[in-house]
Amino acid sequence: MSLSVILFIALLLAVAAMRFVELRISKRHQRDMTARGAAKAKDPIFRWMAAFHTLLLIGAAAEVVFLHRPFLPALAIPMIILFVIANAVRWWVIRTLGEHWNVEVMDSTRLGVITTGPFRYVRHPNYAAVFVEMIVLPLIHTAWITALVGAIAHVAVLTVRLSAEERVLFANPDYAAAMSSKPRFLPGLF
Repeated sequence: MSLSVILFIALLLAVAAMRFVELRISKRHQRDMTARGAAKAKDPIFRWMAAFHTLLLIGAAAEVVFLHRPFLPALAIPMIILFVIANAVRWWVIRTLGEHWNVEVMDSTRLGVITTGPFRYVRHPNYAAVFVEMIVLPLIHTAWITALVGAIAHVAVLTVRLSAEERVLFANPDYAAAMSSKPRFLPGLF
């Protein structure tokens, strides 16, 4: 196994470890928010989202190892840059939301509506960042099948998730007033 494959698998394992850290943070935030009056909303797609993230990491590793995908620096370098930017945005979101941040749909708007940080510009910066991350991560080592299938699957999962989440968020008049004029993902689009 080449060094680039070993390093790529190490990166995938690091991403998986970070997801476990994020799950722990999320559970702690859910407990704190519930104690302050927030309610967990019906989230029919969460298990599918978790499965998607897991399968994407496994798929990228399998594609690189079994289909002998080459490491192309001309592709890898911009993908690594985009990966770092996407993660910087994700952690900006987590920091901005503070104890409101979690991975499941929670009705926490009665605890306040966050309109600072990346939420000054868009309603769902985290989903945009995760979408970019899930496409560019496999492409770091040219796992293009995983990137393509992952992008299609992510759109399907995200469509259902956003419907459930926005139903909860827009039920709060303060959220609707603060966020309805903002685009979902990218400033100036849609």
